[in-house]
Amino acid sequence: MKIEESNVIVAPSGIHGDGIFTAVDIPEGAKVMVISGEVIDSDECERRENEENNVYIFWNGDNYIDVSMTGKIKYINHNCDANCHVEDRNESSLWLVASRDIKSGEELTIDYGYDEIYESCSCGGCEDESESEIT
Repeated sequence: MKIEESNVIVAPSGIHGDGIFTAVDIPEGAKVMVISGEVIDSDECERRENEENNVYIFWNGDNYIDVSMTGKIKYINHNCDANCHVEDRNESSLWLVASRDIKSGEELTIDYGYDEIYESCSCGGCEDESESEIT
């Protein structure tokens, strides 16, 4: 099942800045939207990250996909208990897929999956984990 992208909206987020939200219920396993953008090589990816502080780049196993000029997917926020994940689609794009049933109005999130995010993450899961490590 694929959700119509028009049912994914950008709105202010309680996590950070703006986020993307669903206007409809989404069943687990549904394809929420295509993640696509400018395909770049590893050298250009590194340059954009270092010189432009570009954090809107996905890796699909073959290519880096810069989504900084997109209207929606660039607003997806991190959550350690994310309700979506990313799956391969083709050499120049990925799928955003529901990891569980998602209710209308919920913010769509993914686990960014890189170590530095966990140091500054403020989701409930990270905060709980940090507190248990301290005690």
